[in-house]
Amino acid sequence: MKILVSDPLSFEGIEALQKEADVDVITKLSEDELIEIIGNYDGLVVRSGTQVTERIIEHAHKLKVIGRAGVGVDNIDLDAATRRGIVVLNAPEGNTVAAAEHTIAMMMSLARNIPAANASLKAGEWRRNDFMGIEIRDKIIGIIGIGKIGTEVARRAIGLGMKVLGYDPFITPERAKSLGVELVELPELYKRSDFITVHTPLTKESRSMISAKEFAIMKDGVRIINCARGGIINEQDLYDALVSGKIAGAALDVFVEEPPKNNPLLTLDNVIVTPHLGASTKEAQVNVAVEAAEGVIQVLKGAIVTNAVNIPTLPAEVLAVIEPYLPLAEKLGKFMAQIFEGQVRSIKLLYSGIISKQEVGPLTNAVLKGFLRPSMQDAVNAVNAPIIAKERGIKVTESKVSEEEDFASLITICVYTDKGEYTAAGTLFGRKDPRIVKINGYRVDAFPSEHMLVVMHTDRPGIIGRVGMLLGKENINIAGMQVGREEVGGEAIMVMEVDSSVPDRILEEIEQIDGIKKVDQINL
Repeated sequence: MKILVSDPLSFEGIEALQKEADVDVITKLSEDELIEIIGNYDGLVVRSGTQVTERIIEHAHKLKVIGRAGVGVDNIDLDAATRRGIVVLNAPEGNTVAAAEHTIAMMMSLARNIPAANASLKAGEWRRNDFMGIEIRDKIIGIIGIGKIGTEVARRAIGLGMKVLGYDPFITPERAKSLGVELVELPELYKRSDFITVHTPLTKESRSMISAKEFAIMKDGVRIINCARGGIINEQDLYDALVSGKIAGAALDVFVEEPPKNNPLLTLDNVIVTPHLGASTKEAQVNVAVEAAEGVIQVLKGAIVTNAVNIPTLPAEVLAVIEPYLPLAEKLGKFMAQIFEGQVRSIKLLYSGIISKQEVGPLTNAVLKGFLRPSMQDAVNAVNAPIIAKERGIKVTESKVSEEEDFASLITICVYTDKGEYTAAGTLFGRKDPRIVKINGYRVDAFPSEHMLVVMHTDRPGIIGRVGMLLGKENINIAGMQVGREEVGGEAIMVMEVDSSVPDRILEEIEQIDGIKKVDQINL
């Protein structure tokens, strides 16, 4: 085995590679220079400096794996690598402790006014009474997102004598209890917490998830910490809440714009800031190097890895049959992630018809990837999705039924939560035309488009028209619509495919229509 390291890597990472393979460390290569030599190597290890382009991959005739010593893989052409059957892996766990410890450090700095006191003393002042702090023992910390980093923050907070509240719909109550975390809904977390820290990815759903409305229901004097992603907290609303005194202080490691320019938050005395240092420890840099190196060696030895970020390689005969269903399976997972309510306890996958005679493991993994990924900070892919589900206490089962009356093949996902059972089923018309054909027991025929509305309502005249009028006033085009019902005048479901995202204020207006029970906006 021959491996090329094309970016600076810690000694420990290189040593891990050298134990198993011949290693060349050649850095600062241009694209043309890398193209000239890449054909000699079975593995490639990079950080963020090397751009692994499609041209490079086309010349990588022997390459089986690319390891990224870090989390982000935007410097690697994933599509080109996947087409060539090259596994791309990253190192998502190496900086977990560093990020958690930075969060705790920021919390302690807020509690004891350490940065301001340090600056004052160095300026020749002695103002002990101006920097009165608070103890964190017996205080309540609310953690939004109980993934790997959130879990480590919880463990450290408990060790400091704090009570921990957590919000994460993708973790079971049993798992939370084992961590010493009390699971609550967001409004309760906001109302009870003395400190609030976020550990979620930045998505459409999480952007500005904490803004003026949320600040208004928080405790007076709460302290806010964000070492996750800039944009999760609305910066202008945070500024206003800090100036008003509603929020006692904030500690920020991340910003909407990095580096921040003319950001008013940086002018406030009750704001502590650091330049995105969450993963900046010597240990974290060693950890990501070793994690990536070990993953590369595992792939070259033919072992299964859990931190691959592209589609895993499948036997050709299996792939030929199930490949058309993989996008459908992932979209079903994404769809279900946006309509269920409560805390997930278990997921059941039912495969019916022709597909039931095949190896369905990759389909289950695709469903789980789609289901878990939208609200997870941790990297989720088709390889590690089952492991993440297990870590979160979600029981996943599969069953098969060889007969299917209405369709050649059918994939049904059932999500069981503390609030009930939620189901969706999908099929293919031909080999490339996906359809959602059942939602919570109602028969529909909906194309899983990028933007959808799912509306539960009473079946009576005028409701569909009023919804359409509201969307029309906003110049939102309805590309398709399906209505399912069990009986005339009973409960019904309306599924709309729309050409663009629907603003929150329009969703609120739809919810106010007499007879509307529930509105879910789905983004696939």
